[in-house]
Amino acid sequence: MTERLKALVTGGATGIGRSAVLALARAGYDVAINYGSSAKAAKETAAEAEKLGARTLTLQCDVADEKAVRAMMKQVEEAFGHLDALVNNAGTTAKWKVKDLESLDLDEWDRTFAVNVRGLFQVTRAAVPLLRKGTVPSIVNTASIVGLRPGPQPLPYAASKAAVVNMTKTLAWNLGPEIRVNAVAPGWMEGDWMQRMLGDKYDDLMGKRAKQTPLKRCVTADDVAESMMSLIQGNRFVTGEIVVIDGGFTAST
Repeated sequence: MTERLKALVTGGATGIGRSAVLALARAGYDVAINYGSSAKAAKETAAEAEKLGARTLTLQCDVADEKAVRAMMKQVEEAFGHLDALVNNAGTTAKWKVKDLESLDLDEWDRTFAVNVRGLFQVTRAAVPLLRKGTVPSIVNTASIVGLRPGPQPLPYAASKAAVVNMTKTLAWNLGPEIRVNAVAPGWMEGDWMQRMLGDKYDDLMGKRAKQTPLKRCVTADDVAESMMSLIQGNRFVTGEIVVIDGGFTAST
């Protein structure tokens, strides 16, 4: 019997992370599911992945905490021995009023960068020895369309995702040829994240965005996971790339 492949998904309890965990499980991966505070959701996602045949680990860890990241990776090594895929999806944002720079809290700015940028690097660095033991290892980072062009999201979030774009390319250069590193940049995505961003304007603004999109809808978490899987399982001569997933919106505006 062929041994199942192994993956780690940070921020794997909900949203894009949850969809990535389930897509990996369907594709024959055992999955370590990292979460920050969503313990109940992480257990539910793990149970769904196990129904698909995966062995799972649920690992609480603040990716901004270097010691915690190293301890988490030790648990992954003890359980899995190696990694074939890493999905860096853990992320956070800050609150602000659009175009009101004074509304930004600098502590929230620092926290956003600690998780979205430093955290991504710390997890990647700690995972490299396990990935080098894997089969055609691949890393996929979650960036955002606002890391490539202006949008209404808070400045620290947008700037952190621009850093993820650059770091993806720089890591690809540093980790090749053994490990490929790519990123996905979702556009406006259906679900809780944009509901928090748009508040009571969610339905109206998402509807308008869908009408302006060539494929006539907004992106879903499953759309993003599908593109992640194509980068993990295929595209073997692609590294350092950012795949925009927005139904053609940015290409046509």
